[in-house]
Amino acid sequence: MGQTLLFPDPKPLDQRLGGKFFRRAPRRPGVYLMKDADDNVLYVGKAKDLKQRLGNYRLANPDRMPRRHLRMVREVAHIEFQFCANESAALRHESKLLRSLKPKYNRAGVWPGKSRFIVWRADAQKIELGIVETPEPAWRRFGPLNSIAVALHQSLSRLLWLALNPQASVIQLPIGWGRGGFGDRASFHCGGQVAKILNQLEKFFWGSSNEFFAWLVKQLGGRMHCFERAVVEADLERVREFAGHRTAQVQASGQLALL
Repeated sequence: MGQTLLFPDPKPLDQRLGGKFFRRAPRRPGVYLMKDADDNVLYVGKAKDLKQRLGNYRLANPDRMPRRHLRMVREVAHIEFQFCANESAALRHESKLLRSLKPKYNRAGVWPGKSRFIVWRADAQKIELGIVETPEPAWRRFGPLNSIAVALHQSLSRLLWLALNPQASVIQLPIGWGRGGFGDRASFHCGGQVAKILNQLEKFFWGSSNEFFAWLVKQLGGRMHCFERAVVEADLERVREFAGHRTAQVQASGQLALL
């Protein structure tokens, strides 16, 4: 049996908006705008399932929610929905709103960011996965990418580490990785699996991403603890989102390079 909390996690949004609001939230793709009592937009987000995404904000658990979001949920007075035809349309609409509104609690996508490349290289036992503005000749690379590059690097690094360490828990991730403390480079000791992981990265960026996700889900399948599942699902969603928009991003940049 799970341990009963002595003091339950606060639910500031439930108290302000009511549990009925979350039960009736639409299971549709779209954009949500969190606003304060003066109708100022505090945060803009997108989701393929608005109901599921908003559920992540109900528990203000300081161990699981970033401090920035803990402050934000205490200021939110109401939430506005703007529906979109699909997740791709929601991503485009979110991007426009971020640039025009520049919400207080958003970071990525608010200001034009520097273009970056996802890069990787390997030796006999190890793979390094990095994010750089100017790739060195010895590294494989994908890009350039916009502001999504940092979040993609972090999510992909966590997922690969967990896939390579199936017996380890999320809390055993390298120090800082749980909150994005990677720096510009992550390193994975692969043993005899270097060739396999390189092949999976090739599939993800240029081949069949479905094969990559099938392999990844198989490796991660035993993680059933609710906290681990939440972390893994959030990273999987971000990486799948990127894969879904990969072709459009490459066509927009016109500068895909494979060395």
